[in-house]
Amino acid sequence: MNSAHAALLPGGKDSQRDPGIRSVLFTDIVGSTELTQRIGDDAAMAMLRIHNTIVRDALKAEGGREVKHTGDGIMASFFSAVAAVRCATRIQQALTRRRQEQQEHPINVRIGAAAGEPVEERQDLFGSTVQLAARLCSHAQPGQVLVSNVVAELCIGKGLLFQDLGEAHLKGFDRPIHLHAVQFPEAE
Repeated sequence: MNSAHAALLPGGKDSQRDPGIRSVLFTDIVGSTELTQRIGDDAAMAMLRIHNTIVRDALKAEGGREVKHTGDGIMASFFSAVAAVRCATRIQQALTRRRQEQQEHPINVRIGAAAGEPVEERQDLFGSTVQLAARLCSHAQPGQVLVSNVVAELCIGKGLLFQDLGEAHLKGFDRPIHLHAVQFPEAE
């Protein structure tokens, strides 16, 4: 097996590779630069810490692994597409609750997720799956979770709901990508 085409096996040695499918998820704080300019560095950092806590708590609850911090978001991976979607739902519901409780400086996040066979090097993930997840995140509206068709199909029969958004042209991809928006109940 060509080791350049597989992720490291969790708990395995550096040479043990797992060719399994991974779901990759990105979060992005909407308008983070403008927010920092408006409220200042210290207040923006406090909001980033809130985002980080919410995302990391959701990752822990759903068995996700934080791959890296992107400055105004987090990249994570999952063994399960269902876990990635449930994690994204947890994040958006927690942020909705926070906006209801704390209306000053709301945190709006967009999330994108894709599934495939990413390439792993030095505990980081690369390749088309990662790029697609990042583009889905960029394409999402504030408070929205967009997933690839593969993620939606891997979730069939798991009680998760999606809105089929049809195809869209995403930067860098030579063919249209079929998009789905996760439908989740509002936070209670």
